[in-house]
Amino acid sequence: MLGCLLASGFAWAELEVEKEELKFGFIKLTDMAPLAVAYEKGFFEDEGLYVTLEAQANWKVLLDRVIDGELDGAHMLAGQPLGATIGYGTQAQVITAFSMDLNGNAITVSNDVWEQMKPHVPTMADGRPRHPIKADSLKPVVDKYLAEGKPFKMGMVFPVSTHNYELRYWLAAGGIHPGYYAPDKGDTSGHIKADALLSVTPPPQMPSTMEAGTIYGYCVGEPWNQQAVFKGIGVPVVTDYEIWKNNPEKVFGVSKAWADANPNTHIAVVKALIRAAQWLDAEDNKNRPEAVKILSRSEYVGADYEVIANSMTGTFEYEKGDKRAVPDFNVFFRHNATYPYYSDAIWYLTQMRRWGQIAEPKSDNWYLDVAKQVYRPDIYRAAVDSLIEEGKMRASDFPDLAREDGFRAPQIHFIDGITYDGTQPNAYLDQFTIGLKGDEVVQ
Repeated sequence: MLGCLLASGFAWAELEVEKEELKFGFIKLTDMAPLAVAYEKGFFEDEGLYVTLEAQANWKVLLDRVIDGELDGAHMLAGQPLGATIGYGTQAQVITAFSMDLNGNAITVSNDVWEQMKPHVPTMADGRPRHPIKADSLKPVVDKYLAEGKPFKMGMVFPVSTHNYELRYWLAAGGIHPGYYAPDKGDTSGHIKADALLSVTPPPQMPSTMEAGTIYGYCVGEPWNQQAVFKGIGVPVVTDYEIWKNNPEKVFGVSKAWADANPNTHIAVVKALIRAAQWLDAEDNKNRPEAVKILSRSEYVGADYEVIANSMTGTFEYEKGDKRAVPDFNVFFRHNATYPYYSDAIWYLTQMRRWGQIAEPKSDNWYLDVAKQVYRPDIYRAAVDSLIEEGKMRASDFPDLAREDGFRAPQIHFIDGITYDGTQPNAYLDQFTIGLKGDEVVQ
């Protein structure tokens, strides 16, 4: 149906949505902002949509409710539609036509661990730590714990989350093995051969769980790293922008069955979200203070204005008082952030393979086929064409989507200096010292 609409030059203003009343889920993180802004600024209503936004208890509940139809769509971890589609965990067809943001996460350690790391962290002339801080400086601490027979425990938010893969990437780049999964053997702990044990902790509970000593550090989105600084219980040591510059983060996900039944509604939703993303980044982030006020409300993120503003307004605080400019810590529209790139999907799949969640070797074509099942730039382009035709946005706001092949140019800005080319996933995996590659399987 979508292709017919595009080919016929259909008058976008005449599109009738199949479903007007919608319920979308989210987790209390600042990167749910496009949903809140689309609601609060009336972008959903402009498309004839009457939306309810509902915070969810955790990522599993959120995914399950999208699959069973209790939610029409949701703010999702980028790995969730991919994991569901390939049958890691819950088996279901889930798709995305909209990438919600770039960057936005960090890795925080407890004060005690930071004090042990500091002697190994390079410093600048003024005595402050030189960033990015690599996991090389954590390795002596982890080695000490291992020598004493104590597990070094860290938190991440979900097995297929960006946070899990970013934390694993950072640790492995510093010579710390984060462990393998072996789902074919019934082991989904991710702890096989691990130097550091990573476990799931819901984002809002990260600071209190670390304060209680259950974990010694974590990787999470904002505002839960800055919350540790404000509470004086931990130090964010590295942002995901420093691990992989302008990395893709969340997506807006719907079940394929819902998308097939509601094609016009889906386009309308994506249109509203694109406008919200543009508003969030407009004129050098001039709207961010207003966005922070919205997000600080209890129905959205519910953290103090100052905590959310610490990262959403272009700065990031590491140690207390060490606030530095990070203008792209949260990106919602710049750098073509909203486009659902196949190469983004393939990167997540390579990390699933690297750490054993995909137990067997796969061909390069397999990675692309899965990416094309889940990531839907055709729907995104339909939304963009409609926005341009209606005069709500300009063609110059976007790259030439007619020429877009779905692959970013090879990306070089990783903390370990390795280049990622989404067209060659197996060659990419071959570059890593730690992690599965080629025909390797977890023994």
